[in-house]
Amino acid sequence: MDRTSLTWKVTPDLLGVVDTSGVFMDTNPAWFRTLGLLPEEIESRQFFDFLHPDDMSRTEAAFERVKHGQPVLQFENRYRHKDGSYRWLSWNAVPEGDRFYCNARDVTEAKMNAAHLADREQEARFREQFIAVLGHDLRNPLSAVGAALRLLENEPQSAKALEILALGRQSVTRMSALINDILDFARSRLGDGIEVARTASTEIRPVLAQTVEEIRLANPDTPITESYSFTDPLNCDTDRIAQLVSNLLSNAVTHGAPGKPVTLTAADDGGDFVLSVANQGEPIPEATMTLLFEPFTRAETRESQNGLGLGLYIAQQIAKAHRGHLSAASDSQQTVFTLRMPRQG
Repeated sequence: MDRTSLTWKVTPDLLGVVDTSGVFMDTNPAWFRTLGLLPEEIESRQFFDFLHPDDMSRTEAAFERVKHGQPVLQFENRYRHKDGSYRWLSWNAVPEGDRFYCNARDVTEAKMNAAHLADREQEARFREQFIAVLGHDLRNPLSAVGAALRLLENEPQSAKALEILALGRQSVTRMSALINDILDFARSRLGDGIEVARTASTEIRPVLAQTVEEIRLANPDTPITESYSFTDPLNCDTDRIAQLVSNLLSNAVTHGAPGKPVTLTAADDGGDFVLSVANQGEPIPEATMTLLFEPFTRAETRESQNGLGLGLYIAQQIAKAHRGHLSAASDSQQTVFTLRMPRQG
């Protein structure tokens, strides 16, 4: 191609002419735009001078094919930029007499995108494997252990054996809850999000009452009061709302002042459903408030506290999945967590 032509000057592709020894005889301005190299820095030098060391043998083999009259198409290697970095180039080269005419296109961004896609695909495979382990490989044997303990409790046992079996069942229940929390965390953080199945005809009042009763039974020393002034049904996922409320109540019991009441209120506010859980006790430190809904964050107030610090994070994700918002406020009088979500999906 005539080096005075407009195409030679303005094309984004790198154009060059190489002799039989691999020395550049002519190059176009795109070399400077792509690699920061001027003609005098390229011409009269072998192309090997610019190659990435790992691409030497492959490129030498390709050059041998061109010298034997075989065109080389879409051959990729890395050329060194003047700043020391490397750019991926995709080459086409054809022989013509004792000269070899070549053009190259910068494909660095495409290579990076392909690598990123491969990373995402690997991440997706990891997510699927991780969730499979939690959802099946750990849950199933744990369920089997729980069933075996229940069967043993139905057989004649000494008082000491029944006490040990009861402790074993409590441990199974706690381990199952931890697995569920990690599973929800994995789904949320690795791409799928917290799953909800909203139903427009859901009666939520009995779900709240049952959840409160479960927390009462587990924490008989903490009074829990309820105040409801909303209209059923509510468009929501009852199991997820029960999980959210259970997490908030457990948090309130754990961090509230011993023996002081925990209050659950739920009411309609225009087109929103508003639920709050309040407890008395020391205010949450300001430094902790900023991280309150981050995973694996806990205010270490009780030596007996269980869990991974995922309860509030999961509660917030459930609120978001319902197009709602979970907030917290804390002062010397009380700490209140408030869920506000639209009554309709």
